[in-house]
Amino acid sequence: MNADQICKNADMTLGGVKTPSADDLLVLLAVSRTGRYSSAADDLGINHTTISRRIAALEDTLGGRVLTRAGGGWELTQLGRGALTAAEAVEDALRTLVSTDAGALEGVVRISATDGFSAYIAAPAAARVQRTHPRVSVEIVAVTRRASQQRSGLDIEIVVGQPQVHRAEAIRLGDYRLGLYASRTYLDEHGTPQIPADLSSHPFIYFIDSMLHVDDLDLAPNFTPTMRESVTSTNVFVHVEATRASAGIGLLPCFMADRHPDLQRILPDAIAVRLTYWLVTRSETLRRPEVSAVVEAIRAVVDAQRSALLGEN
Repeated sequence: MNADQICKNADMTLGGVKTPSADDLLVLLAVSRTGRYSSAADDLGINHTTISRRIAALEDTLGGRVLTRAGGGWELTQLGRGALTAAEAVEDALRTLVSTDAGALEGVVRISATDGFSAYIAAPAAARVQRTHPRVSVEIVAVTRRASQQRSGLDIEIVVGQPQVHRAEAIRLGDYRLGLYASRTYLDEHGTPQIPADLSSHPFIYFIDSMLHVDDLDLAPNFTPTMRESVTSTNVFVHVEATRASAGIGLLPCFMADRHPDLQRILPDAIAVRLTYWLVTRSETLRRPEVSAVVEAIRAVVDAQRSALLGEN
């Protein structure tokens, strides 16, 4: 929603009680979704100073703080969460006025997710939403990291391992497995390991250890402490392609590696790392119908691919 869509009303009174401006409520709504004044200003098409002035006016009207500093951004106070309900009602009313289809969803939903999840889960989910709600745009940022305490500019985060977050909802999506894979060419040249001890003579393909900040992924290669590193990367697609190019044995997500007939899984009974995808979002963000639609689409795609995620296909 841009500045032209914000109604231009002055402070009003209702029954002798001063009520907040709809402008101020919509500004609060934008800040609650982005966590930053600057991002909210960009979304609304106004400047940072106006954001600050509107929040100050709202706090003056309500008689208390609606936002508090947290992790380099802004979080709602209890008073702010109460005002947010009114802000969402104002937004819904404005959408009804300007929309030719009152039931249509619209808006931008921003997701961060790991590389593999972005390509094989989030992208199909976004396409599913698009088919039903063409005015919903989905932005996908591929990144592997822990859940952030300050979800600035993000509506949904997909992380590996149960997140420790506050003032947010963590939804378990489902499990997936990592397995050891090598190209058939590599195995023809170097032989196929028959027991875990055989791995010590083979090079290893995985994440760059010093740049990996996800505890569950960091624990995954503990069973291969004697393997020397071959190709390492922050991007799991590099792991897959390096393994296909016979650079060594890769520890790969089964749902990615099993798509390639030139890759062969080795020691599947002895070595299989089971991890979990979690979805993190603010409760106020989840109340937005376009965000809820994307979350439901993600869950549907995860359910449909459950066997592939576990390497059972």
